[in-house]
Amino acid sequence: MTDWIGDVFTSDVGWDHLEDLVDIGNRMAGSDGERRAAERTRDALAEAGARNARLDPFGIQGWTRGSSAIRANGDAVGGNCIALPRSPADRVEAPLVDLGYGLPEDFEERELEGRIVMVRSDIPDYYERYIHRREKYYHAVEQGAAGFVYRNHVEGCLPPTGSVGTEDDPIGEIPAVGVSSEAGARLARRFDGEEIELAVDAEVHEATSQNVHAELGPDTDERVLVTSHVDAHDIAEGALDNGAGTAMVVELANALAKREDELETRVEFVAFGAEEVGLTGSAHYAAETDRDSIEAVVNNDGVVRGRTLSLVTHGFDGLEAAVDAVADRYDHPIETVPKLGPHSDHWPFVQRGVPGYHVKSTSDDVGRGWGHTFADTLEKLERRTLREQAILLTELVVDLASADRAVEHRDPEAIAAELEAQDLAEGMRITGDWPYDD
Repeated sequence: MTDWIGDVFTSDVGWDHLEDLVDIGNRMAGSDGERRAAERTRDALAEAGARNARLDPFGIQGWTRGSSAIRANGDAVGGNCIALPRSPADRVEAPLVDLGYGLPEDFEERELEGRIVMVRSDIPDYYERYIHRREKYYHAVEQGAAGFVYRNHVEGCLPPTGSVGTEDDPIGEIPAVGVSSEAGARLARRFDGEEIELAVDAEVHEATSQNVHAELGPDTDERVLVTSHVDAHDIAEGALDNGAGTAMVVELANALAKREDELETRVEFVAFGAEEVGLTGSAHYAAETDRDSIEAVVNNDGVVRGRTLSLVTHGFDGLEAAVDAVADRYDHPIETVPKLGPHSDHWPFVQRGVPGYHVKSTSDDVGRGWGHTFADTLEKLERRTLREQAILLTELVVDLASADRAVEHRDPEAIAAELEAQDLAEGMRITGDWPYDD
C-alpha cells in the first residue's frame, strides 16, 4: 500500500512546524525561546498522533551574549565579530598570530604563549579529516594562548558562531570570537604579529533546558529513536541547524502514525535540547536510559540542505544494509558514509556501542556553510526536499522497527580503536570528549 507516499508528498505538517520554529526567534540553549520551541514540538508530535508527548527538563550552564570587539590602537578592526558561546567574559591585549588552517602541527610550530591565535574554519583539500572548532580552540589553550579568533572560510561578511567549553568545565578558558572571512583577511594582512585587544562581554548563569519525547507503535521494551535537536544559536533563525531536523521528526511522526500497524518495535521521538553547547540534552538522556534496549538511533541534523540524503553509519554494517534496502526499493540514491562522526546527538549513544545514524544531506563544501551564521535562514531550504527525504526516512524507520531487521550493538572498545585509526582520538582527548578509560 503506497497511499501514504502521496500523503507525505502533499503534507505541510513538517514545513509548517519549521516555519513555526524559525519565527520564534532566539532558541539558544536555556532560553525562553528554546522552551517555546520544545513546547510547540511536543504539541506538534501529539497532533501528529504520537502518544505520551512530554518534556523532560534538566539543568545546564547558561550563557547570554553581550558585546564583543577586536581593537587596535583603540579602533575597531575585527568587523562585526561575535563571541563564541561559553567564551568567558574577558579582555586581553596581546600580539596576533595568524595560524591559517590551524592544523594540529601548526600549533606546535609557532610560539603561542600569551598570544591571540587566529585560525580558519576549514581545512586544506589534502587533509584527511575535518578538524572541529573546539579542537582548534583547545590546541590554542594547551599552547598557552591568551585569546582565540575563529575566522569563517565562507565569504559574505558572516562571522561564525559555535560553542567552546567541555563537559567538566562548560565555560572556556580564554576569550573567543568569530570573525568573517573578510575581517580575518584584513586582520592577517595588517596585524599579524602586532598587538591587538580582544574583548568579550557575556553573562554566565544557571539555566534549564529540556528534551521532548513522544512514542508510536507497540509498547515493546526495545525501541528505535528518531531524534533531532530543537535549540539553535541565538544569532539566526536556525532553519538549517536544526529547525529542519526537528521538522523532519514531526513529519516522520505524522507519516508513521498512518503506518503504525506496520511497526513491530516501539518508535520513540526525541527532540533534544542544548545540542549546540556540548550535546548536553542527548548526553543527559543517554546517561539515564537503558541503552541496551535501543535498536537504532536515527538522528536528523543537517537534513534538507541538499536534495540527496547522506547517512553516516559509524561502521554498523546492519545500518548500511537497511539504507541500501530502502534505496533499492525506491530506486533513489542515498549516500552512506561508514566512518565515525562524533559531532551531534547520535554520539552519546554510538560511543557506547548503540547503532546510530547521523542523517544529513550530501555536500561538496567543507564545514557548515550557512550554518552557525546570520545566514542560517528559511529561504535556503525547499519544501519539496523535506517531503522527498521524509518518504525515504519513513520507510527506513519502518524497516528498522521490523522484527526482521536486527542491527548488532558494537563493543565500545572497538569504537575506541576505530577512533584511533581514523585519527579522531587526539582531538577528542584535547577537547575533553574522550569517553573511554585509557
